[in-house]
Parts: sequence; C-alpha cells; structure tokens
Amino acid sequence: MLKRLAAAVATLALLTGCTSGVLPSATPTTSADTAKADAVRRIVRDTMTEKHLKAVIVRVTIDGEEVLTEAAGESMTGVPATTNMHFRNGAVAISYVAALLLKLVDENKLRLEDKLSTWLPEVPHADRVTLGQLAQMTSGYADYVIGNQQMNDASYANPFRRWSTSELLGYATSRPLLYAPGTNWNYAHTNYLLLGLALERATGQTMAKLLSDKVLRPLGLTNTVDSLSAEIPAPALHAFTSERREYLKIPSGTPFYEESTFWDPSWAITHGAIQTTNIYDLEATAVGIGSGRLLSKDSYELMVSTALRGKTRALPGCPTCAAMGEGYTYGLGVVISGNWLLQNPRMSGYAAVEAYLPSQKIAIAVVTTFAPRAFDDHGDYHNEAETLFRRIGAELAPDDAPPMPPQ
Repeated sequence: MLKRLAAAVATLALLTGCTSGVLPSATPTTSADTAKADAVRRIVRDTMTEKHLKAVIVRVTIDGEEVLTEAAGESMTGVPATTNMHFRNGAVAISYVAALLLKLVDENKLRLEDKLSTWLPEVPHADRVTLGQLAQMTSGYADYVIGNQQMNDASYANPFRRWSTSELLGYATSRPLLYAPGTNWNYAHTNYLLLGLALERATGQTMAKLLSDKVLRPLGLTNTVDSLSAEIPAPALHAFTSERREYLKIPSGTPFYEESTFWDPSWAITHGAIQTTNIYDLEATAVGIGSGRLLSKDSYELMVSTALRGKTRALPGCPTCAAMGEGYTYGLGVVISGNWLLQNPRMSGYAAVEAYLPSQKIAIAVVTTFAPRAFDDHGDYHNEAETLFRRIGAELAPDDAPPMPPQ
C-alpha cells in the first residue's frame, strides 16, 4: 500500500465547477469541439489497453465549457464505471490544506514565517521549522511512509488498521532531520500531518470544519467530504491491487490480486483532510485551485512559485529528496509541471490527476483503477492517470504540453 509511493517520487525526480446536480454527459455540449472530445476518447481507449487499466473516469473542460465527461471500463466485474462514482482523492487534499494556510495568511491570522513551535512545542525540531517550510516540504522531516519499512510492514499486515496521529508521528519526528530546514526538498506526508495539527491549534477549529468553511464550500465542492473511516459514499469506484505481493511472500508466478477499495486511509495526512470525491469536484478543484480563486495575488504567486528549481538535490539516505526541474517543481501544496498546475495522488489501487493550464483555462481530471496485468512481479504499479493527463494535455495544448517523462 505505502512503499509503492516511492516509485512516484522517482518518476518526479526524472521529470525534473460542476456540482452533483449536473448530470454527466456522454457527448460534448453544443459549444464544445467534437473533434477534441473524440481525441480524448481515443487517448483513453488506447491508454486503457496499453497500460492495462480496469476503469477510467475523465472530465475535461476549457474555460468552463465541457469537452468530455465519461467513464470507461468496469468498477467491478459486470459493473460498469460511471461518472457519478466516488473515490479517494489522496494528495489532492494537500492543495486544500495549503490553500487554507494561505487564506489564513491573507486574513493576517498567521505568517508563513511562524515557527511550528508556536503551536506544537512538544514536537522535535519545531523551533527550527516554519509553517511555510511544512507547506513547501522543505522542513527536513523524514517521511513516515516512503522508505519506512517498519511502517510499511505494519500497514501491509493489516490494511484495515485505524492509525492515530500520534502513531504516525512516532515514525517520523523521533528521527533526525534529513537536512537543515529550508536547504533542500523531500516529499513527506509528515509535513502536512504537522501543518494540519498546527492550523487546528492556531484557530481552535477542526481541520474538517476549516476546510469546509474556507476551501471546499467556497469552491462549490459538494461531493468532497472528510472520510477518516474506510467508507466511500455510494456509488463507489472499486479498486484492486497486487501491492502486498512481496510482503505476503507470494511468488511472482502465482496470481495475486485483491480488492483494496475499503482499506483504511487514516495513514494518509492530517485527519480531517482525508477525503472522498467525484470527477466533477476533481475538475472543479483543478479550476479553483489552479486559478487562485480563493487567494490574494501574492499568496497565489507563492503557491505556484518555481523558486525551488535548481536549489534542491538528491541526498543519500533520503529516498524522497529530488532535484526540482521543468517537469516537476513543488510550490506550496501544488506541483508545477511545465506551465501546468496539478496534484497526482496514488494510493491503494487508485491513481488520479487534477491539472490546470492557466493560460488556456484547460482543466483535466482523471481517475484510474488497474487490471491485474498493470502490476509487475513485485506488485508495483505506476500512476497511469499521469500518462492520461499528459497525453490529453499534449492533444489540447500542443504548444504548451505538459513535459513527458523520459522513455
């Protein structure tokens, strides 16, 4: 479940509103370009075959006009995927927490330079780390997921386990910082676990309420809800995986493929920001976060800044440290790839991307699940939602296409 996220970080290093009341449409609106919709369908069809995808749900808009909203493949055997299905949004919630932080800065309630120790003095190294460094993932805290064999083994032993915040922090904050805060970058769930706790203490409100009041409702995200339990609202897009193969010592020649839809997600990030969503809210997120609708001009510029390019590096003993480049740069809670702004979660047999190109107002939202052949002999798999996004982006914006990974 968890160690497979390391593959996503390696790829990144190489790369260096509609609401539920809107009925899904199988055809473009009268103002949409039919040729573009047909091209997206072709990309989905071809990629499903090539990458062994079980289901794809996709929604594409340009300047608010629908190009295509469709589902392909099966949720379960004999059950077609549909555009109203719900799924976990994983790291998409990171962009919401970052937007929340920046909104509180705009309201003069916090500063990015504030030390974590102001609210969490009991956390090791909190007097050295700022809120802004947590949001940018330059704090130096080790990840409690990627590269943590003890955590991975415990999670694979019981994927239905409910994790407490203190248990998660115990895997990370007891370890030395990987580097001096602000001097490098590493992907770490630890950052947003700590940031969420700090924002709760600073405001006296729960993360779920803060996000609902200041981010989700203002963006019109009526199908994005806190989901600390393993429940997914019906209808749910079901997921399947082979990622426990090595942990369970199942030989590579032995078929192994299990349902992971209701694995407990409480390990992910700050509690209150563990969510489920649907494709309409995923596309609305791409537009709302990508356009900076919620933020002041200064805060939006900080969120999408590429200031880390040329300033970070891989580091021995740090599996998630990476150099920032044109293909992948981390801002504050969002990824900048070329001129596209995105988040790209992958967890427990789901993969997704929400992406926005501000100059052309193109929004792409896609979620995928995987057929057995998508998994290698170790049970590893790739975020093929990334493949779909980049191919669709290249089709719709050939002069400003998202960078493709090396072949």
